[in-house]
Amino acid sequence: MPNPLRLALSLVLTLAFLLATSPAQAASLVRVLRYDASRAAEFRGAVDQAAQIWNSSVTNVRLVAGTPAHFVVLADNGWPRAQPTSLGRGTIWMGRQATSQGHHPVRIAAHEIGHILGLPDRRTGRCSDLMSGSSAGVSCTNPNPNAAERAEVDRNFDGGTPQIEFGQLHVDR
Repeated sequence: MPNPLRLALSLVLTLAFLLATSPAQAASLVRVLRYDASRAAEFRGAVDQAAQIWNSSVTNVRLVAGTPAHFVVLADNGWPRAQPTSLGRGTIWMGRQATSQGHHPVRIAAHEIGHILGLPDRRTGRCSDLMSGSSAGVSCTNPNPNAAERAEVDRNFDGGTPQIEFGQLHVDR
């Protein structure tokens, strides 16, 4: 039979801990998102590299390969695109059309994952802007999000309002 004094002390300590933990601390916990790139064909390595780039760039989300997945990555012959259904969830198509035209596969994968993480297309034409996508040209191979893009993803996963439209197909052409 449990000791009533020990049980009461345990309850008091648990409540004290919960009261000391602020909602902001709880909200800033790392959210783990699983992705399934098993049907990404020749782009599997690029997707895994892009996930690692995001993992080293943001603090509030961690991407890991696995199932059941929050988002899936498929290969096809069209143009790359993403359809985020909610923050951290959706489908990415790694279209061969862009790579056949000379666009960098890791940049494409990182850009499309950016949509899943709540970032919209921003066709600035600057290679330093990951979400500028194809507007930066085929010579741009930068797969890294800039400081503003990293901060926006961290805000999105810390209770912010993502700027992307969920349920829409995002094609960067």
